[in-house]
Amino acid sequence: MTTVLIHDDRRSIRDGLSRVMSAVPGVSHIDCVVDTDELLATYRRHPADLVLIGTQRAVHAGVEATRRLLAHDPRAAVIVFGAPDDTATITAAIATGARGFLQWTASRPVLVAMLAHALVSTAPAPIPRQRPDRLDIQLTDRELQVLYGISQGKSNTQIGRDLYLSEDTVKTHARRLYAKLRVRDRAHAVASGLRHGLIT
Repeated sequence: MTTVLIHDDRRSIRDGLSRVMSAVPGVSHIDCVVDTDELLATYRRHPADLVLIGTQRAVHAGVEATRRLLAHDPRAAVIVFGAPDDTATITAAIATGARGFLQWTASRPVLVAMLAHALVSTAPAPIPRQRPDRLDIQLTDRELQVLYGISQGKSNTQIGRDLYLSEDTVKTHARRLYAKLRVRDRAHAVASGLRHGLIT
């Protein structure tokens, strides 16, 4: 059976995600905590199989909680959740070692499916995970430049200005790199790029 630990300082978010998590097959116990100290204390007493940490735009608590938990246990299975367009926070959280990102705007059926998948994909392994080979994904130089701009939280217009490209051309490059990374949006593109060593 699976245990889950949810960290967010907003009660409505904690309660809502807890209800969704309770619908995921195999979940036997869910704990909710408000702050990082409580997160660490709870995890030390009962290490959870999956830890969900909330993030907020321009608020560093979620990223700091991720960093401190992974400093305590590098193998902790941490998934951060937040707004899909908050690329700066997502990038920072993934860079600290979070294993994935969950959009809190997703529908309930999608959340249940994603969390069920997360439980399978973050199951403890006998050896530490290896960094994927960046050569598995071939992006063009221009696609890499666009991906880097996205990771900096820049709009398509800003990226186009930096690269002397039209906004439509930037969108075309973005669509192509999304397809190669097998993602649907900016947040997951950044997470995938970090995972594969395409951006740092």
